[in-house]
Amino acid sequence: MSVASDGEDADGPVADRRPIAARDSGFARRLTALLLKTSVTPNQISLASVVFAALGAAALLSAARWPFLYPVALAAIQLRLLCNLLDGMVAVEGGRGSPVGALYNEFPDRVADTLLIVALGYAAGAGWLGWAGALAAALTAYVRVFGGSLRQAQDFRGPMAKQHRMALMSLACVLAFGEAFLMTERLVLYATAWIILAGALLTCATRTKAIVSRIREGANP
Repeated sequence: MSVASDGEDADGPVADRRPIAARDSGFARRLTALLLKTSVTPNQISLASVVFAALGAAALLSAARWPFLYPVALAAIQLRLLCNLLDGMVAVEGGRGSPVGALYNEFPDRVADTLLIVALGYAAGAGWLGWAGALAAALTAYVRVFGGSLRQAQDFRGPMAKQHRMALMSLACVLAFGEAFLMTERLVLYATAWIILAGALLTCATRTKAIVSRIREGANP
């Protein structure tokens, strides 16, 4: 099961946080309470997500030779998402937000996405596809933030938002682990990279369409 990720702007207005059920789970609240007993800051948790993403990327790149690294990549992806959940909860529910918190919630996410998706492309034998997917993923965030700059509520819709990309990559790690014992081709990873690219581009389109629709509604009350 994938750990749902928090909004990419956890220190921003509550209305701009990604609506996720995991934030209300007892597991997440217990972890948040535990972290609040320490001096760990939301910004440090955000940076930790990049470290886990880098570990996941390294595992993916080496899994072709050592398939047992696919579960390692899966664990790293989930830990990256857990950091994305907890940084927002510590910042908002725990009252530890900082003036630069929004930057720490945006920039590390883009780095983490790029590391994992680019690694996915190279692991699939198509480096260009990883770079294209990473660019498309970054564009989904750009469209979302641009909508916010127009004083609209930030739009986290899919079909290939961050949590969807990471859930798909998590599933791919499981399937690729099984595939490694059946054939030498990496069809699962290749198909996953294509789905992320196509889905991210479609997400850019759906979010842009929603922005245009809200603008027109505002112009014609």
